[in-house]
Amino acid sequence: MVQRSTVAPAPVPPAAGPSPGAPDPGTPTAGTPTPGSGEATPTGTPASWPAFGAYLDYGALGVARIDELSKWLGGTELRVGHTYLPGDRWANIEGPEGFLDVWARWRRQRDDRMLVLNVPMMERNEAHVPDEEVRALLRRGAAGEFDRHFKALAERLVALKVPDTVIVLGWEMNGTTYTHRCGPDPENWKKYWNRIVSTMRAVPGQEFRFDFAPSRGRDAVPWTQCYPGDDTVDILGMDAYDQPRGLSFEEQVKEPYGLQAHVDFAKAHHKPVSYPEWGLFRNGDNPEYMRGMLDWMARHEPVYNTLTDYCPHGVWTCEKNPKAAEVYRSLLSHLPHVTPAPAPTPVPPAPTHPAGCSPLNLGDWVEYWLGGKLCVKFDWWSRSR
Repeated sequence: MVQRSTVAPAPVPPAAGPSPGAPDPGTPTAGTPTPGSGEATPTGTPASWPAFGAYLDYGALGVARIDELSKWLGGTELRVGHTYLPGDRWANIEGPEGFLDVWARWRRQRDDRMLVLNVPMMERNEAHVPDEEVRALLRRGAAGEFDRHFKALAERLVALKVPDTVIVLGWEMNGTTYTHRCGPDPENWKKYWNRIVSTMRAVPGQEFRFDFAPSRGRDAVPWTQCYPGDDTVDILGMDAYDQPRGLSFEEQVKEPYGLQAHVDFAKAHHKPVSYPEWGLFRNGDNPEYMRGMLDWMARHEPVYNTLTDYCPHGVWTCEKNPKAAEVYRSLLSHLPHVTPAPAPTPVPPAPTHPAGCSPLNLGDWVEYWLGGKLCVKFDWWSRSR
């Protein structure tokens, strides 16, 4: 839904994306959810809340606003920075000089921060390219014609010392907004996704995680038809705005290809979830939706979430949503900073030696490569005679 065609000197509010299409009557409804509407409050404790942030602008202004939003939230730290590469031409998809530097610098300031980068799969990504041309482009991509652009981007991110960037590749592919949409040719779309991921993973030093993030609901095609496979997906995301008009949060949970179907699919494929884009939309200033989403995320513990914070979706920079803003602010203010505990260093078990066996001291370096001490039986001399 967030659209960025070109690198501009000042932020321009992007147009909203399409509403989800009508539910497919032939698709089974997901499991029974816990309703998130009404006066419920998030069930997660501050220590268990997932890393979160907001989309605040795609350039340097977005970085500057992170601290300002943190102050509005009473000092709660935003650990996620989220931006988008322009999709107007290949040179910008490769990571234009100077564009990513400010985001990389912010990420490097703390080890527990996360940089999330939406990456278009095609140039002219918002040019309303017809389906026939999209099919031809997907075939070319699946054949490897565009690999070099993604190799250049990967090398750029590694050079900027942000090799662990989360790549939201080809987002909202199940809709009609973007040239990188899946619908015209799902099979070649999946092959193309796999080529991009393989190309970027082949760059030395990379630690990227790739986030497959459709829009909530069926939209133009079921997003499950676009899923490229477990080997090339690290995170299963979903862009989840409050739409279409009149749809309650509980219905957004239950609908085909909705919030419950998303977490069920992720669980079946052993993937964590994320919400790269979410926010208000067709139902205006809707505090019930805000409570519902915050409760949903507290219970399902996504890798991260980022609210889209401009009108009509946001709460901090958008004065049109005071009721939802109060819910967001009251629930996320003054959260303590929680530094993730480092993974424990495995301690090898103490070696055991059979009775009548004497270990030889060969030194740490030799024992490391041997996998332990050598042991000599006490009666080796008599048995050799």
